Amino acid sequence: MTQKTILTTASGAPVADNQNSRSAGPRGPLLLDDFHLVEKLAHFNREVIPERRVHAKGSAAYGTFTVSRDITRYSSAKLFETVGKQTPVFLRFSTVGGERGSADTERDPRGFALRFYTEEGNWDVVGNNTPVFFIRDPLKFPDFIHTQKRLAQSNLKSPQAMWDFWSLSPESLHQVTILFSDRGIPDGYRFMHGFGSHTFSLINAEGQRHWVKWHYKSQQGIRNLHPSEASRLAGSDPDYAQRDLFEAIERGEYPKWRVCMQVMSEEQAATRAVNPFDVTKVWSQKEFPLIEVGEFELNRNPANYFAEVEQVALAPSNVVPGVGLSPDRMLQGRVFAYADAQRHRVGTNYQQLPVNAPLSGYSNYQRDGAMRFDGNGGARPNYEPNSYSQAPKQAPEYREPALALSGAADRYDHRTDDDYFSQAGDLFRLMDAEQKALLIGNIVGAMGSVSREVQLRQIAHFLRADPAYGAGVAAGLGVDLNQVM
Repeated sequence: MTQKTILTTASGAPVADNQNSRSAGPRGPLLLDDFHLVEKLAHFNREVIPERRVHAKGSAAYGTFTVSRDITRYSSAKLFETVGKQTPVFLRFSTVGGERGSADTERDPRGFALRFYTEEGNWDVVGNNTPVFFIRDPLKFPDFIHTQKRLAQSNLKSPQAMWDFWSLSPESLHQVTILFSDRGIPDGYRFMHGFGSHTFSLINAEGQRHWVKWHYKSQQGIRNLHPSEASRLAGSDPDYAQRDLFEAIERGEYPKWRVCMQVMSEEQAATRAVNPFDVTKVWSQKEFPLIEVGEFELNRNPANYFAEVEQVALAPSNVVPGVGLSPDRMLQGRVFAYADAQRHRVGTNYQQLPVNAPLSGYSNYQRDGAMRFDGNGGARPNYEPNSYSQAPKQAPEYREPALALSGAADRYDHRTDDDYFSQAGDLFRLMDAEQKALLIGNIVGAMGSVSREVQLRQIAHFLRADPAYGAGVAAGLGVDLNQVM
């Protein structure tokens, strides 16, 4: 078959824009009629069987969330209704790019996926140990993850592919700076913060919506591994993080995190110059200070790794009344992709497995499919509306307030916002001299085998973030700054 030089869909149709999803206005939510986005995400979820495509290697534990502050002015969710109320939780940690047999001490973001088993259903906040991400648009997610996986010919990891993509995607600079900093290799899972990363929402009893970002502050403090120690552990104890978490809980040393949030009103979001739904950027904590909500403690290890950790199916589409989503493009892509990945990876009825089943029970009209073991609805009707009083009916009182949208449907170029550098530069300037040297040394080591063209392009990004940042990397790579200019 002849290879085309024009990018096409799997059915051969030319692709006009492979950089931007279709959205309702520049800051609006994505549209389901973007068949190119849906096809890319759906195909991506089916590329590997049966391992998770990302976050393949993970560790997890059960615990308890306890409310410490009244936030009912922001949310009507029942888990927040009284101070002191407790809700069971399940938290899965993971590395992002490695396979199931990879080392726990790789330089990689860590998944931080938290499930609340509430009385109104399961609420999942599927985030990372970083407050930002590499890309803004889910259309680019399969491309990005391909650069972190293995080359088609050699089956080897490729620094060239990674840095080629990052240098051509300057919105990644903030996350790249975090990844290659001293926090790029956490010392296990207990000694790192977690983040929802995306912008989410809370809705109160009056139907008012506020935008929120979730932060989980480790009460064990922050500990990170030096690259040399991480390499040693990768060879001597590749399951280091898993072992540390499991054995700490077995000893009764239960790790805890403070649950905090930043809050922004819809009015504030509408007037901000910086897009509050851009996952490559953080919100200023001076302008939007952290509000403590409660804490959670991990206090019980799973009884069976496969049944509970491997088959757990966390997805940001799992929300309950009083909490919600946002127009964050990456979040909207994940709402589809995660649940779709679970249906493919675990099975059509994955939500019936004990680790995934809501403690509140469920009642719907989904029927049949492989591994159906809950009675399949018995003799009840399998359609709605129906005339039977005992059959489940919709509950309009749980409707979310309307979200105002505007703008013509189009593929808006997210790079019209080209401030990729200010927050990465701010982060660099917050580091002390030792942290800066470690960051630059880590980057130089990772870019040593990369082509000169890509090195020059990436150094230009570092220079725009901070001249000392770029100059340090250039010096380490033996690059004359005049070549970059």
